[in-house]
Amino acid sequence: MQFGTTEEVAGALAGEGYLADRALATSVYLAAVLEQPLLLEGEAGVGKTEVARALAHARGARLIRLQCHEGIDLHHAVYDWDYQRQLLAIRAAEAGAESRELFGREFLLRRPLLEALLFSLAIAVGLTPELFPAGREFAARHGATVAFEEGDAEALPYADESFDVVLSCVGVMFAPHHQRAADELLRVCRPGGRIGLLSWTPTGFVGELFRTMKPYAPPPPPGAQPAPLWGDEDHVRGLLGDGVTDLVAQRQTLAVEQFPTPEAWREYWKTVYGPTIAVYRHIAGDPEEVAALDRDLTDLAVRYDRGTGSTVLDWEYLIITARKQG
Repeated sequence: MQFGTTEEVAGALAGEGYLADRALATSVYLAAVLEQPLLLEGEAGVGKTEVARALAHARGARLIRLQCHEGIDLHHAVYDWDYQRQLLAIRAAEAGAESRELFGREFLLRRPLLEALLFSLAIAVGLTPELFPAGREFAARHGATVAFEEGDAEALPYADESFDVVLSCVGVMFAPHHQRAADELLRVCRPGGRIGLLSWTPTGFVGELFRTMKPYAPPPPPGAQPAPLWGDEDHVRGLLGDGVTDLVAQRQTLAVEQFPTPEAWREYWKTVYGPTIAVYRHIAGDPEEVAALDRDLTDLAVRYDRGTGSTVLDWEYLIITARKQG
């Protein structure tokens, strides 16, 4: 929320249960418009923190509180390490478990100053570091600051409640064990934080693509579930369960228009889309199978093609937004 007048400030604070006089509302308005800090002084218990809480909630922001007192040091204000969990990791490694980076993000306790510094930092996590340069180039082209880190959606390398927003755009849907991946999304999201998911639907073009490739594909790993199930609202509701509130689902369509013919789409998709590459690699030694899959993919694109002068394919996807309980 952006404030246009002092009255809007007073109304927003009143909506959060805080009745501000005109002087305070004016001070808050000027601080917001000028993008300057606001200093409130007063004895303990007069409501300084309550103003910050109400203001943060009204603007959809997060309140990060640092309580200053005699003896405060780096470990109270900036960061510390979770020594108990580090010790457990050491004992587990001694017993034969996989070694973990003891001084990495997983064991970092972010105190208020570090929390504020990292608040707007976006972190992209992926299994394939070879794709990170393309991601960095894309982020730079759009003026975004993003840190790229290697990680597994089923075992994210971050401490509990590390993020205010957890997003996945056609990513987590490819983790083979859906519940494990969903549990990780919830674990690293702070209480009250937001979760957003975009996934191809099982009834749309990409769902059909997976069904078309299935007879040619290698057997999935034990316990693996079909990726397009993440595009089924009921399935995702079941995965997130009571861990979220305010879940909203929307189906939308992406029009893919850059291919002149169905064959052109097929040839391009064979070289850039991971699941398709894996299937063709699996049958590479059988020319008849390769030719059959070529025909099946072309037929799929022809069925969905609604273009006239060139190919136009509508790809349906599901957007899920929710707020973590707490």
